[in-house]
Amino acid sequence: MARILTYNVHRCVGVDRRLDVPRIAAVIADCEPDIVCLQELDVGRARTRGVDQAHAIAEHLDMTFHFNCAMRVEEEQYGDAILTTLPERLVRAGPLPTVSGVPGLEPRGALWIEVEIDGRPVNILNTHLGLVPREQRLQAAALAGKDWLGACEGPTLLVGDFNATSLTRPYRKLTSKLRDAQRHCGLERSVKTFPSAFPAIRIDHCFISPEIRVRHVYAPYHPLSRMASDHLPLVIDFDVEAESAMAA
Repeated sequence: MARILTYNVHRCVGVDRRLDVPRIAAVIADCEPDIVCLQELDVGRARTRGVDQAHAIAEHLDMTFHFNCAMRVEEEQYGDAILTTLPERLVRAGPLPTVSGVPGLEPRGALWIEVEIDGRPVNILNTHLGLVPREQRLQAAALAGKDWLGACEGPTLLVGDFNATSLTRPYRKLTSKLRDAQRHCGLERSVKTFPSAFPAIRIDHCFISPEIRVRHVYAPYHPLSRMASDHLPLVIDFDVEAESAMAA
């Protein structure tokens, strides 16, 4: 069994407005994940005291990491990361499409690594979609297309903050390619992660290929996780089906 965690860390600024990178690392460490997918990280930004948050969290957790810069302003960077204790290699990192003529939109991107679980390569993709529906549709289509999911072979998990519920067109686009881990798990109630104080919306998702068997999905709901970010982490325990079982 392996455990993946996806978490929008809100640049490590909690709902108490306090910047606290070790607090975010503590929330993650408490879950004991093998793979960590993070969104909204600052690297070298003045607003968060110049800290390389991806590197700092990876150091706290004793993990390797890859960071994808979705937005750069001179030396300041902002984006997403994947951290892991497993053998890994970077496959792809890059931007997702946006729309023109809408002020204030942040650039968005995706990050894809391959990890080894029980001797099998497993694709892990992490992303953070935009806020505008038209933008989300373009981004979901790109993820479902030839450069991302279309290029994946074998066991695959796509996770992140999609800013979209299960009633939206971007969600339906992605579930035309992969399954929703929560629905595959057969939970009586969906696991919601936003806002962290009183989670009422399901916009953080995990989508899985047929080779992935989900054991458990949960979001840690305790004082530390409720305070550290405006999202709760989403945690998924899963197995990778043996190739012989898939062929049967």
